[in-house]
Amino acid sequence: MADPTTVEATTNVTLNSRVEVKCDCNTMWSLAQQFSTMRLCTHTGVHKGQLVEDYAVRARRIAATYARFYLEQEEGGSPDKKGRFYWMALGAFAIKTVACTFEVWQVKGLSMVTKTVWDGLGKGNLWLFCDISGWHWYYSRYQSSFTMCLPSRNANNYVKPVKIQMNHLPWKNQALPVIKNMQVSKEIQAGFAKVKQFEEETQEKRRPSIQFSHLLDIANHEQGVILQPLIYDDPAFAGWVQRQRSWYANWASPPLQLVFTHACDTEKPELKSVAPEGTKLEVFASRMSWIRGAAQQFHQLMQRNGDLMENELRMIASWVDMPDKT
Repeated sequence: MADPTTVEATTNVTLNSRVEVKCDCNTMWSLAQQFSTMRLCTHTGVHKGQLVEDYAVRARRIAATYARFYLEQEEGGSPDKKGRFYWMALGAFAIKTVACTFEVWQVKGLSMVTKTVWDGLGKGNLWLFCDISGWHWYYSRYQSSFTMCLPSRNANNYVKPVKIQMNHLPWKNQALPVIKNMQVSKEIQAGFAKVKQFEEETQEKRRPSIQFSHLLDIANHEQGVILQPLIYDDPAFAGWVQRQRSWYANWASPPLQLVFTHACDTEKPELKSVAPEGTKLEVFASRMSWIRGAAQQFHQLMQRNGDLMENELRMIASWVDMPDKT
């Protein structure tokens, strides 16, 4: 993969002259994609500029990025506005769970038989990150033009060097048409309207309800607009998920749970959400029913024990430059 820090440009070499540089919306969204790509690349050593190959390491870097956005640790972050990117906190725990899934023996063993589930999870994780991190990066860095440029995001219109760079990302030709080139959805519009509402709300007691509403908007986008068409509607992926629920395969399937710590599991039941019996991951309504319950549990933990939860998020955030294992 080409070095993600390389950008083609024309240098003005005429003394005492000026060249007008226009950063239009397509340029800004291209910069957002550049951020996402760089976060998943190796920056030193013989593999500098190459995409991290280990799926679990990719997932941990993504989880770290989500945690950093929530904690306002990314460039352009505003610590005094912490809490506005509420979905990012839940997303950090969710993607950490994906990393753990890649690491369990059941999924590793399954990947030796078929790569359908393995690659499906990897594809969903990567392209959801490209989509969701882009919205947050732009808002965090350039809020003044975010609303103006919100309707114009389209990967087909990125600047040429970034489009060339994206050709090296796995599943690009499969993913982009299915997720409509990462164009804006009504859920994203609603979610970021609530980010602004949170920022402007001066009464502390009203902020949690805004946060929770924002979280559900972004969750509906990531699950319904991105992951459902990208992986769950794939008959091969859905078929394997269904088979893993059967009696003869269930023993070899990892537990369906979301753990609200940096670790893969915990003995404290209040810090985990276990999927209700009968949950069908490939069915959007069934999956969202569990996610809404998990979101409510997460929300209660954040409101009642925020220090503990943010400490866990800080530990996840430390994975941002985790080295590749391959």
